[in-house]
Amino acid sequence: MPYRAPLADFRFLFDHVVGLAQVTATDMFAEATPETVEAILTEAAKLSENVLSPLQRNGDKHPARLENGVVRTSPGFADGYRAIADGGWIGMAAPAEHGGMGLPMAVTTAVNDMMASACLALQLNPLMTQGQIEALDHHASDALKALYIPRLISGEWCGTMNLTEPQAGSDVGALRTRAEDLGDGTYAVTGQKIYISWADNDFSANVCHLVLARLPDGAAGTKGISLFMVPKFLPDADGNPGRRNSLNVVSLEHKLGLHGSPTAVMQYDGAVGWLVGEPHRGMAAMFTMMNNARLGVGVQGIGVAEGAYQHALAYAMERRQGATPGGNGTIIDHADVRRMLGVMKAEVFSARAIALACAVAIDMARATGSAEWQARAALLTPIAKAYGTEMGIEVASMGVQVHGGMGFIEETGAAQYLRDVRVTAIYEGTNGIQAMDLVGRKMMDGGEAAFRLMEEVQAQAESARGRFPNMATAVWNAAESLREATEWLVAQDMNDRFAGAVPYLRAFARVLGAHMHLTAALADEGRAKLARIAIKRLLPEHAALLVQLREGAAGLYDLTAEDLAA
Repeated sequence: MPYRAPLADFRFLFDHVVGLAQVTATDMFAEATPETVEAILTEAAKLSENVLSPLQRNGDKHPARLENGVVRTSPGFADGYRAIADGGWIGMAAPAEHGGMGLPMAVTTAVNDMMASACLALQLNPLMTQGQIEALDHHASDALKALYIPRLISGEWCGTMNLTEPQAGSDVGALRTRAEDLGDGTYAVTGQKIYISWADNDFSANVCHLVLARLPDGAAGTKGISLFMVPKFLPDADGNPGRRNSLNVVSLEHKLGLHGSPTAVMQYDGAVGWLVGEPHRGMAAMFTMMNNARLGVGVQGIGVAEGAYQHALAYAMERRQGATPGGNGTIIDHADVRRMLGVMKAEVFSARAIALACAVAIDMARATGSAEWQARAALLTPIAKAYGTEMGIEVASMGVQVHGGMGFIEETGAAQYLRDVRVTAIYEGTNGIQAMDLVGRKMMDGGEAAFRLMEEVQAQAESARGRFPNMATAVWNAAESLREATEWLVAQDMNDRFAGAVPYLRAFARVLGAHMHLTAALADEGRAKLARIAIKRLLPEHAALLVQLREGAAGLYDLTAEDLAA
């Protein structure tokens, strides 16, 4: 079925839940007036619905392929990419001095949500470029910024990130790619990288790779890694693509889903590159891009969930099967189908609200320099990524279930959402790593950022007791349980924290999602019906998750490797 952008939800969330007005009240984002934001959302919806959505099935049925060393993209993808680039969508959040729109990350996040719903495989390309623009803006020399950022913003060139190697996945410090100083301001980069999204294409004039490599004097582990810009074509004196660099796409992976997005093995054989940032500080520079991408990938999960929900809803409203309380025989009136659709809709709203709240925190941190906003953005990023993608997988799976047997048939399109979204819980840092980040680095303040957020949740719940006493009490109590669990968590050693990290992150997301729904109900009583689904059917899961958290690591390691293999 055709995708329809949920513009009403974006407007409502901005105005009544996540507080976009506080962002646009700052000097940095004063030009993002309500009229401007509305125009941006409306145009992005048209692009997503009319241009990108028709490409979704093309990418799945006609995957990207490698021909004579050149990646050939799916039918229509070149035109779709050009529409994205020509509309200025790649540089939405990029600084105006480089040719970007300078829009808030919150608005960019909403646009990326729509594009991911419409065609995830193609949307991944500009998402990678957006992250590269931010990394260069923060860490590159003025010369590199001037050469690369305007061309990346325009879409003339596009960007990738190259971290993973066969022996160095999550353990990036084990990488073997090396770089040698050529003495003229450039470096020779040699090594192999795998799982590189959009490593090549047939529609941009250049592909710019940010590559992690180790200099000869680099220490072992992540502290000795440097970051290099290694373009497919070396820019000439005028900044135009010149001679071909010594890098190649060796092969494309055959994947479960996301077939329209080429995922490559890359070989660098003394390829010429330029240092980005300081020597041996590459991980700090790359994390700028990765944090941008982590929020973006969480939003991909939300976008796919939206598409899966719309697909399932349309089917349920048409499919007739058996007697139903409504009397018309469509399966939407069967109790379990109604339950699944209600849960799907509630989950999408929760995750979208969390992602937009994270984006607002990023904007406020940039605009004000506030340490408190910076801590809020850091706290919410792993939650937005992990919950958005896990929720996307669960909602896409429920979408298949709503279709029944037809969901297992590829022609309906329901299965593609599930196949495509599955990787989002893996790339840009697995969700387990996101959870470890939450209970590790993000709790180095002793849990203060989390405690401040819980205080806000409880204060809002108190204000809702008069109108929604049962829901308000449930949210207040859940926040109190999470606060107590956080106090316990920060007193544990790191192994115990890591053992309970995934349950803790999910419990945190459950509480935040319920808070967002209660906030929505206070602003619009018509939304209380969906809030009840979230608070009465989804929020109770948090209690069992916090029981798992407190189990720590001991029980896990009592079960030995031999026991597991027996």
